Amino acid sequence: MGNIVLEAKNLSKAYNHTKVVDNLDLRIEEGEIFGFLGPNGAGKTTTILMMLGLTEPTSGEVNIFGYNSTREPLKVKKITSYLPENVGFYEDLTAQENLKYITRLNGIPEREADSKIEEALEIVGLSKVARLEVGKYSKGMKQRLGMGAALVKEPKLAILDEPTTGIDPKGVEEILQLIVKMSKEQNITILLSSHLLYQVQKICTKIGIISQGRMVAQGTIKEIGENLRKGEKESGLEEKEEVLEVKANPQLTPDLIEAIRKMEGVRGVEKKTTDYSLEEIYIKYFREG
Repeated sequence: MGNIVLEAKNLSKAYNHTKVVDNLDLRIEEGEIFGFLGPNGAGKTTTILMMLGLTEPTSGEVNIFGYNSTREPLKVKKITSYLPENVGFYEDLTAQENLKYITRLNGIPEREADSKIEEALEIVGLSKVARLEVGKYSKGMKQRLGMGAALVKEPKLAILDEPTTGIDPKGVEEILQLIVKMSKEQNITILLSSHLLYQVQKICTKIGIISQGRMVAQGTIKEIGENLRKGEKESGLEEKEEVLEVKANPQLTPDLIEAIRKMEGVRGVEKKTTDYSLEEIYIKYFREG
């Protein structure tokens, strides 16, 4: 077992007596790309805000590298980068100027900032447009700049909340490749929050599936039992239809099915019992080709 980077225990959050996160347990080890998977409204972003110390849990706790997110939020923020779903930059400033501002906010010495910015822009593939105003950037370029903003802090953990939202298929592929590059080359542990099943399956080493604030399945792709069958293109569609086979704990199956059924692009979920009395879930969904 590797070093524990992030651990949540019995984490709950309620608003007006309505639980949006319900006794959630989560553990992420160093070096992992952890896919935090669930439909919109499942409680992913609320969980992330508690991880970062931006909102207090109603009960339970989160520790990142041993620091409690509620009691030691500044220590957590110092070693963690966060990329929200909607990245905000000063659009009348260049990419380089935006990152310069971020280094100042994070107290990075001036003599170090320039080299960090140059390296980050190189990694995310924006060196040639570093002096272009961000207002002229595409959505995908802004997302890559967001990755650059995360990198200049040299974090131990990066939390990415729906980083591919609103990006064309080519841009999505670039972002996913960049996430893998950040993990392998920069030695950053990554939590990737998404409602898109195929994206999480594609790059994540472990997955946690959340539904109605509860973690309904968690483990490696092999442990959860995902086996993609080769998809066939349907006539007239620019997407692939694939079948995802999941062997799940029968006690968790109803919640797991409901969570997956709500995900974008899912066309049907069917539960079968095999000759060995194992329950299998077959999920048909469209993925961008």
